[in-house]
Amino acid sequence: MTELKHLGCIVDGNRRFSKRLMAKPWMGHEWGAKKMRKFLEWCKEYGIKEVTLFAFSLENFDRPKEEFDYLMGVFEREFKRAINDPDVYKDKIRFRFIGRIEMFPKKVYDAMKELMEKTKDHDKFFVNFAMAYSGRAEIVDAAKKLFEKVKDGEVKEINEEEFSKCMYMNSDPDLIIRTSETRLSGFLLWQSSYSELIFLPNKLWPELSKEDFVWCIEEFNNRQRRFGK
Repeated sequence: MTELKHLGCIVDGNRRFSKRLMAKPWMGHEWGAKKMRKFLEWCKEYGIKEVTLFAFSLENFDRPKEEFDYLMGVFEREFKRAINDPDVYKDKIRFRFIGRIEMFPKKVYDAMKELMEKTKDHDKFFVNFAMAYSGRAEIVDAAKKLFEKVKDGEVKEINEEEFSKCMYMNSDPDLIIRTSETRLSGFLLWQSSYSELIFLPNKLWPELSKEDFVWCIEEFNNRQRRFGK
């Protein structure tokens, strides 16, 4: 059985869930935030060391202003909640944000930076949020960074190892779960080359149950990973 160390998840379906309940579309993000907290608890319970969550893409900046502003409020509140959560420090949880996070409103950006700074030395459980993220943008930014390293003489040979070091995150997920759709939508395009994929097209993110989560873990454990060999 292959050990599941790093789990990636594309959280999708908040707005559709809200519409089902006849609520305003952006209200679904409240349910999505609650499910995210539960999801992280499940991951800790099952001994998963690292989790990467695709929470906000570059394209999401084009959402209607009322929805965007509401979602920014949810992000700011949740990140500040984590900053003040004693369990974050007791359980040594480290938070990171990958993407072009400088694009966010100042209050959200400042909360991200504070959460990363206060947990930077934690080493028991790693939580990465892909925010203002695009897999193509990550590859472009990595290429620019590698170019500068070559120009400055820091790198003598361009290879996969050096390129990986220039990515937002140099850690490959063993498994990626996607709710509500059957595509990656640009999530970790470089890092997911040999990730196992599980799509749950009939489950919106707020509907994901612990039973669904456990089924995904069991399905992963039943697979044989050959890495192209």
